[in-house]
Amino acid sequence: MDAAHIRNFSIIAHIDHGKTTLSDRLLHRTGTVATRDMEDQLLDAMDLERERGITIKAHPVTMLYRAKNGETYELNLIDTPGHVDFAYEVSRSLSACEGALLIVDAAQGVEAQTVANVHLAMKQGLHIIPVINKIDLPHANIPQARQQLEDILAIPGDEAILASAKEGIGIEDILEAIVARIPAPKPTDAPSFQALIFDSYFDTYKGVVILVRVTKGELRAGMQVKLLHSGRTVEVKEVGSFNPKPYTRDRLEVGETGYITANIKSPREVKVGDTITDPRNPSAELPGFQEIHPMVFSGIYPINTADYEQLKVSVAKLQLNDSALTYQTESSVALGFGLRCGFLGLLHMEIVQERLRREFDMDIIATYPSVVYRVLMTDRTEKEVDNPAFLPDVTYIETIFEPIVKAFVICPGDNIGDIMALISEKRGEIRHTETLDARRVMLTCKIPLNEILIDFHDRIKSITRGYGSMDYEPEGHEASDMVKLDMMVNGEVMEAFSALVHRTKAEARGRTLAAKLKEVIPRQQFQVAIQAAIGGKIIARETVSALRKDVTAKCYGGDISRKRKLLEKQKEGKKRMKSVGSVEIPQEAFVEVLKTN
Repeated sequence: MDAAHIRNFSIIAHIDHGKTTLSDRLLHRTGTVATRDMEDQLLDAMDLERERGITIKAHPVTMLYRAKNGETYELNLIDTPGHVDFAYEVSRSLSACEGALLIVDAAQGVEAQTVANVHLAMKQGLHIIPVINKIDLPHANIPQARQQLEDILAIPGDEAILASAKEGIGIEDILEAIVARIPAPKPTDAPSFQALIFDSYFDTYKGVVILVRVTKGELRAGMQVKLLHSGRTVEVKEVGSFNPKPYTRDRLEVGETGYITANIKSPREVKVGDTITDPRNPSAELPGFQEIHPMVFSGIYPINTADYEQLKVSVAKLQLNDSALTYQTESSVALGFGLRCGFLGLLHMEIVQERLRREFDMDIIATYPSVVYRVLMTDRTEKEVDNPAFLPDVTYIETIFEPIVKAFVICPGDNIGDIMALISEKRGEIRHTETLDARRVMLTCKIPLNEILIDFHDRIKSITRGYGSMDYEPEGHEASDMVKLDMMVNGEVMEAFSALVHRTKAEARGRTLAAKLKEVIPRQQFQVAIQAAIGGKIIARETVSALRKDVTAKCYGGDISRKRKLLEKQKEGKKRMKSVGSVEIPQEAFVEVLKTN
């Protein structure tokens, strides 16, 4: 189809504002999916996506729409995730589009991730069509949603289309607006064929399937193409699009999106954001390519150590369909062999662990999540540390830099005091507050990534009774007074429980861990000391009391000195046992302590 009749667009919104429902309606209205084949969350292929009602992977689909002017248009839609952890999925999907539908919930208004996704779209120079969704709800407030679009996002409120994806209201208006407002794709001025890779996935029969958007020339089966990043030249075996299932086509022309297969066996050879071009006369690389950097690291170990090889194979298979997941092998004295995995955020970590349990039937335990610290050594070299066990000796460290994020928290005005207290408790610093409307406030703050890993989002939701929302973006590293907290059991350091914490929080963390360990470590014949230490200084201690055998049971009657003699003998034995005895910590104890973390 000629470029003038092609429209490429994406759907962006906060999580749970109706993106997937709207894409279902568009597929039905354009006749891409027959009524008998319709089902809810059509583009969400994973069980986890359907259960949680969230989109994890971006899904492309090609629709043909006959507009009111009698012309037929090819609409290429990319449905994107809404959660902050998958912002990279959103940014690379937007790079393949000229426009975006911005969905705002009529009842909830503009949320934190709406703001972040709009900034991403504006940075890419996309034309934004605002849609106020869920207007059929009894508590929908359309004038307020229009006002928020103008005040917060600087988008004219009267341009917004009123719709209800669930009821099918306004779908025709949205399709007409896509045709009228979103510009047609224009070819680049590259000297030869050029296309952008915006995603890839692994197919057992076809190998790596590459999702592309053609920006110059055309793409046909049998062509030789070059992947600029890896420098590899491959032959295109199959060309096609999605509706939403893949179907083959003769060719992809300028502005069209679709997929190609090319006998590529390993996903590592394909980098998302890379450029495909003609090997004889290569074009320049398209802008927007960036490597994915994991934000959160966690160790994943099999509960049964014999399953280690199976875990390795399972994570490798999972990585085929999730290019953001990184891993390397590691071992622990307590937990045996495992993998150190890197994730984009906590939800991403949760999803990966859940998929390992469900899709690969793995019984796993995950260690306390940590972030990447930059350590400046005394010899002026820099080292990156994502595992406390690898932290160099204190005498060689000059400064530790921890990752900082810029967080946006939207909350009701009534809860602003509690939210501010939470931010300061997490070592955050509020930069400014902005009143969004009569009810809500947006706080912009700087906060260490390490502090928001575990319960920050949950605490915001509980303080605001579910009305608060949060989004964050990385903002470099800052020097910080971080210390390594070691847990010692009977004088031996347990590496599995080591953590890098801020000096002000070390004592509280040490006391909590010591108390938990006291509960789960079985009693021995001698006293066991559980200590939390920073370097050589003990900051917290708990004692597991000894099991006492009643050695005087056989003494009935007789002189007291007989009993005393037996008790003294027992005391000597305990003293000797304490100096040579070792404490075996059962696997269940590690599992319990890591759960409480």
